[in-house]
Amino acid sequence: MSLLIVGTVAFDGIETPFGKVDKVLGGSATYIGVAASYFIEKSNLISVVGGDFQQKDIHLLESHGINCEGLEIISNGETFFWSGRYHENMNFRDTLETRLNVLEKFDPKIPSSFQDCDYLMLANLMPSIQLKAIHRLSKKPKLIVTDTMNYWIDNCLQDLLDVITKTDLLIVNDEEALELTKSKEISQAAEQIFQMGPKIVIIKRGTEGAVLFSGEAFFECPVYSVKKCIDPTGAGDTFAGALVGYLTYTDDLTFDNLKRAVVRACAVASFCVEDFGVNHIINKSKEEIDHRINNLENLIK
Repeated sequence: MSLLIVGTVAFDGIETPFGKVDKVLGGSATYIGVAASYFIEKSNLISVVGGDFQQKDIHLLESHGINCEGLEIISNGETFFWSGRYHENMNFRDTLETRLNVLEKFDPKIPSSFQDCDYLMLANLMPSIQLKAIHRLSKKPKLIVTDTMNYWIDNCLQDLLDVITKTDLLIVNDEEALELTKSKEISQAAEQIFQMGPKIVIIKRGTEGAVLFSGEAFFECPVYSVKKCIDPTGAGDTFAGALVGYLTYTDDLTFDNLKRAVVRACAVASFCVEDFGVNHIINKSKEEIDHRINNLENLIK
């Protein structure tokens, strides 16, 4: 089974009550690819960076099995940059700066060797680019997973709805789900999202974990509690990456296996918040990951 990831590779500037970093490797596709690598040997990446992107960062991606053949490098451009400041309550942050740079005119090109993908992960990205990626595949993947955010709901709603109609599994947080559907409860939101096209909905609830909805069945997974949350940036992308990585590895879309995927996604995402950027999700051992998976499974029993 093969996984294709379409998303951003970026630099982030992050400030939290625990410190500040000015230019660290980030982007939705970066977190997703690294997290997926703990379940599959390789994934294929479609993204764009500028001439300022460093070779050491490409090596980091490749060291986690991410095939960068589809990473377009615009030598006279600059890589997408985002900066934000988190409050004492890490659920709230202020975006300080967003520079689309090379992402603004990104036209995704899918190499012929990537065409035969079984699983497509549309990472948090402009819906118009997500649509282009879908249309440029020669065949429909077995599973299309889409992640999005409030900004696209507010500013690109029609394109996003078009993407959702072609999506099999939609990942959103609780605030996004309620805004997208104008609902008051996440169960109602999931029902309305089903009517838009997806057969599976996963609603992330921050410190409350995540809820999986499929048909009339649902499953709640608690969050793995860490000693200190340093930086929550990318935790949702890490969740998505572990989820789709496990589904690609098992090639099993039964409800029981979707539950197992959500548990693994919560476990891997918990590493992300313990340091800035991708620092704490790279080079994890199987034993470290299995320990957190087992702890969550014991909580659920």
